Amino acid sequence: MAIGVGTGLTVGFLALIMIVGTTLWLVERGNSLLEQSALQRAIRIAAVELRDSVRTAESSQRGFLLTGNPIYLAPYDTAKTRARQELDALVGLIEPEAPTRAMLPRLTEAVGEKIAEMDSSIALKSAGRDADALALLQRNRGKMLMDEINVFLFGAILASDENSTLNGVQQQRSASLLRWISAGAAVVIVLVVLAVVVTIYRSGRALKLARDEVQAINLTLEERVKTRTADLAMARERAEVLLAEVNHRVANSLQLVAVLVRMQLRSVTDKAAKDALVETQSRISAISLVHKSLYTSGDVTSVALNDYLGAMLGNLETAMKKDGHTAFLKCDLEPISLRTDASVSLGVAVQELVTNAFKYAYPEDMPGEVRVRLKRLDDGKAELTVEDDGVGMAQNSSRAGTGLGSKIIQTMASALQTHVEYINRAPGTAARLVLTTANA
Repeated sequence: MAIGVGTGLTVGFLALIMIVGTTLWLVERGNSLLEQSALQRAIRIAAVELRDSVRTAESSQRGFLLTGNPIYLAPYDTAKTRARQELDALVGLIEPEAPTRAMLPRLTEAVGEKIAEMDSSIALKSAGRDADALALLQRNRGKMLMDEINVFLFGAILASDENSTLNGVQQQRSASLLRWISAGAAVVIVLVVLAVVVTIYRSGRALKLARDEVQAINLTLEERVKTRTADLAMARERAEVLLAEVNHRVANSLQLVAVLVRMQLRSVTDKAAKDALVETQSRISAISLVHKSLYTSGDVTSVALNDYLGAMLGNLETAMKKDGHTAFLKCDLEPISLRTDASVSLGVAVQELVTNAFKYAYPEDMPGEVRVRLKRLDDGKAELTVEDDGVGMAQNSSRAGTGLGSKIIQTMASALQTHVEYINRAPGTAARLVLTTANA
């Protein structure tokens, strides 16, 4: 059995490493696509502004030639200067391997010739040589240069638009793949936890069967009783050591996953992705604490909720304060035990409820108190409440995030065979659930 558990944990750990590695690669790929998209937008802007500057200069030149009014010379000089600046910017933005790079020398010559031709006509007009200026204009050399400049700039704009569209498609594919990988990671974690729970359950049944067998044996020989008792004690010790080792390995593996998520968090700049990774890390830590409490206590079949929830909520409050929240947490937890699988579901649900209270009950650094109470009821029941004095459900409804937290709470409540009741306290909100502890 130990070999099977070790193999399962190894496979799960390797799968998680592959998922995290693929996630890192997708993030880097997304950053590269964003940089390429920004470059293509800059190329397009430079090309459009160069075209507009040349056209503005040409319009001002023709206005001066037709009217002789010097008022056209100021916008002409400004447009000419802008055209040279945008040409330099465009030359600097187009990469050496780009197909349009080979046309840049000719574009530079055409812009220079166009500006020189306009300068010559303006100089002739200013000197009173109207006939020479008109003759220079009628050669249509300026129009041919302008057409050549427009052809090149249109090609650059079209290529930039095509590259931007391609980058957008690639970004969508990367985002879709990242969502599938995140879902795969969640499935792997759940399968590992389920495998451990099943192993613990089977080991517990094996111990129970062994005890029943010992009780059924006819104690006719004192030596046989002593031998059998010694064998049973050894088997129980081995099973408990195995269960402790399993929980230790699971806790370490989940803590390693949390560390990897925290490392990934440092390289993510998108706020939505960063918030999602922070919430994922908190959920993994909540599950890890269950297994830590199992291998550090003498009972491997149940969890002391006051110790487990107290440690988890302390870590969560610290994380919330690091994230800039000014509310504080107050806990009142009675000593109640719950079976292992139910403790995992309860811990995840409480973590989501408290996180929502910090994030949405007290917006914009609003100070306040979040209270968590756990008390024993009659008939093997227990009541857990999470309440605040914040803005309330009606005002807070527009601040909801992706809705994943609410879905997780509903799923965990269904696993506990209960439901969450939301109470509008005016001010504030309370979330209440009643769970069964009789089988803990």
